[in-house]
Amino acid sequence: DWDDIPPSSALEVISEEEAVQIIAEPLLPIQSSTLRDYVDHSETLAKLVHLGVDLSQVEKRQKAGQLLLTLDFEKDVKKILLFLKDVGVEDNQLGAFLTKNPYILGEDLEALETRVAYLKSKKFGKSEIAQMVSRAPYLLLFSVERLDNRLGFFKNELGLSVKKTKDLVIRLPRLLTGKLEPVKENLEVCQIELGFQRNEIQQIVYKTPKILTASKKRLKQTFDYLHNIMGIPHHMLTRFPQVFNSKLLRIRERHMFLAFLGRAQYDPAQPSYISLDQLVSLPDEVFCTEIAKASMQDFENFLKTL
Repeated sequence: DWDDIPPSSALEVISEEEAVQIIAEPLLPIQSSTLRDYVDHSETLAKLVHLGVDLSQVEKRQKAGQLLLTLDFEKDVKKILLFLKDVGVEDNQLGAFLTKNPYILGEDLEALETRVAYLKSKKFGKSEIAQMVSRAPYLLLFSVERLDNRLGFFKNELGLSVKKTKDLVIRLPRLLTGKLEPVKENLEVCQIELGFQRNEIQQIVYKTPKILTASKKRLKQTFDYLHNIMGIPHHMLTRFPQVFNSKLLRIRERHMFLAFLGRAQYDPAQPSYISLDQLVSLPDEVFCTEIAKASMQDFENFLKTL
């Protein structure tokens, strides 16, 4: 799955290339197999467990176990916890946050504060930063240069305004932490293989940022069915890009049922027009009664014939 990549060590900022090459190493000293065994001897671990940190997950993360064993709660950990609370991570989210990103406990506080100050300077509001940090826990491990390059990339590549670029990463903050290669590839697929114009891609991505991180194979298959089988033109797909987030099976079953009933009409100029949004987003019952004008039983019987 397309996911965040932690920097290789909690203390250094690394390049994209290095980030891709992280290889897991043995996590703990040989004499003990789990962090749990250290809880009785380590005040830091005991307090983190009390906060809700799941040590069995932490020890799967490269070098995270050793890092936690070297930290002193009063001296190292407390200030980071206060910082996170200040940024807006809720008390009841701290455990889950640190389970996902234990490395932040080894970061330099000043560096973390500088990154938050950078986001504020780019006019991200306090609650927006809190939301981004909670949803993309690795965000604050990355340098100001990297965050700046990322925002610049999305702004220039998509031709978005500063405000729209901000809005995009607030809704999908993983865009700032994940790899850029898959994003570049998806943009290429949309343009070269699916034939969308640049301004259409801009609208599609702005409405449904997830398309940037979707599986290329799924994008192509869904497009192929919508465009080549159902006959939906590019400009209609641009208006309802959320259709790309739907399961192809659902689109196919519903389209075939409508075609069987003679109701598969996706041209807005026609009186019996069905929008793509109605096609994919309504629950089965509502889709049957309001769109297909049929019963659930009819739909279920039809699906058995496929």
